[in-house]
Amino acid sequence: MTNLLLTKTKIQQGRWQGQITNAVDEPQINVTHLNQTVDGVTLTADDTPGKWALEIPIPSEAIADGVQTLIITDTASGDQLGHITLMAGEVMGDDIRAEMDLLRAELDMLKRAFRRHCLETS
Repeated sequence: MTNLLLTKTKIQQGRWQGQITNAVDEPQINVTHLNQTVDGVTLTADDTPGKWALEIPIPSEAIADGVQTLIITDTASGDQLGHITLMAGEVMGDDIRAEMDLLRAELDMLKRAFRRHCLETS
């Protein structure tokens, strides 16, 4: 298990930027999209020991309808440090509305069950 901690700082001009902390040595980072390695990933040492600036270019293949995910992995340990999720297109509107409808239905079901439980136990 890795001790590395990845924190997003910003995404700007097609580049995701973050910071890796708790690194004893230079981290070995791999970023993949659809099981393909993303090229152009840069890791720069910070002035503070143990901190590294990570910059990941968003590949043009990842800009598409639906949900796209880039996985950030520590290759030394094999642990996933984080991910970048991109959502775009018309399909997303329907997906999000459908998910919200399901969440509302589940919440209503839980509220009814909780109220019934409160009535039965009092």
